[in-house]
Amino acid sequence: NDGKNGGELSEADLNAQREGRFAGGSIPLAEGEGAFRDIHFEFDSANISDMARQDVEFNVQVLQANKNLKVQLEGHCDQRGTAEYNLALGNRRAHAVSDVLVSFGVPASRISSISYGAEVPLDSGNNESAWAKNRRVHFSAFGADAR
Repeated sequence: NDGKNGGELSEADLNAQREGRFAGGSIPLAEGEGAFRDIHFEFDSANISDMARQDVEFNVQVLQANKNLKVQLEGHCDQRGTAEYNLALGNRRAHAVSDVLVSFGVPASRISSISYGAEVPLDSGNNESAWAKNRRVHFSAFGADAR
């Protein structure tokens, strides 16, 4: 079961995936979409577009079907801009998504956020196609008992 049909997601599997991403460090390996959709942003923006809102609403449904899960919202940016600016922008993106989740009734206690700025690119290319993939909020899900 890949979770796309509204079925239960395995806490053990999610927690193992999460631990594997960090490989003992504090910065995770980039991860593509799993049960949740990434939320993408325009250049230099933390505004949630209509298309991005549809992806957030899809993720709300996954969270509602899996009440045992918590999510860490990872704010990511493309490589343009200073490290400090991108960390702040990634933070604004994660908080914007969090606000929408809460507006749909997801308890804030199930949501945390972090910004990785441009440090964890999905695509290391140096063009608009790559940059667009990297301007995202990624949902890293874990079971309620994970640390």
